[in-house]
Amino acid sequence: MEQQDKQSAVVIGASGGIGAAIVAALREEGAFATVHALARTAPDENHLDLEDESSIAAAAARIARGPAPGLVIVATGLLHDGERGPEKSLRDLDPAWLARNFAVNAIGPALVAKHFLPIMPRSGRSVFAVLSARVGSISDNKLGGWYGYRASKAALNMLIRTLAIEEKRRNDRAIVVALHPGTVDTDLSRPFQGNVRPGTLFTPDRAALQLLDTIDALRPPDSGKLFDYEGIEVAP
Repeated sequence: MEQQDKQSAVVIGASGGIGAAIVAALREEGAFATVHALARTAPDENHLDLEDESSIAAAAARIARGPAPGLVIVATGLLHDGERGPEKSLRDLDPAWLARNFAVNAIGPALVAKHFLPIMPRSGRSVFAVLSARVGSISDNKLGGWYGYRASKAALNMLIRTLAIEEKRRNDRAIVVALHPGTVDTDLSRPFQGNVRPGTLFTPDRAALQLLDTIDALRPPDSGKLFDYEGIEVAP
């Protein structure tokens, strides 16, 4: 079985708060031969734009020339952009904003899977993980609102479930999961931190370690599910 020290790790969204912290933690740990830090704002070989499939394909092709990625983490998400934020009610629905939510939160990660899962090991443990959100759980939705973010994350969770079924046929020890990081002190959550309960707003460094601990504890039967930062499964 190929060992981690002969594999690479890939973090997509490495310019964000959580992504950068995950990259730093993986590099400090030193378990992988290489840690690729990919982002839309990165130049050259580290460039990857979730809304541009050609950039995803090119990044995968470059990484495929080196050690196989045993860990791929998609640490991206869209909740607000400039004056545009999550919808408070039905009257706020806008087709362009809904489409953008799905493009970044669901379609982009699915395209990453399309190009990166085939270059991951065909045997032995591997993990493909995406950052999702508890608000994408249909059964957990008690407050309403946030139409685009909720729906796109729910779509992402279904995509992960479907990808896991197909990937198991290629490698029965592969794990494909969605992860809920909790509320993390980053640009994504900053406008909405006023209602966060004391003790539940995490620094990016703490969130990264919690997510990596959750990933370390996963086993093949966990593939296709959504887990929170404590490793507890979130109901769909």
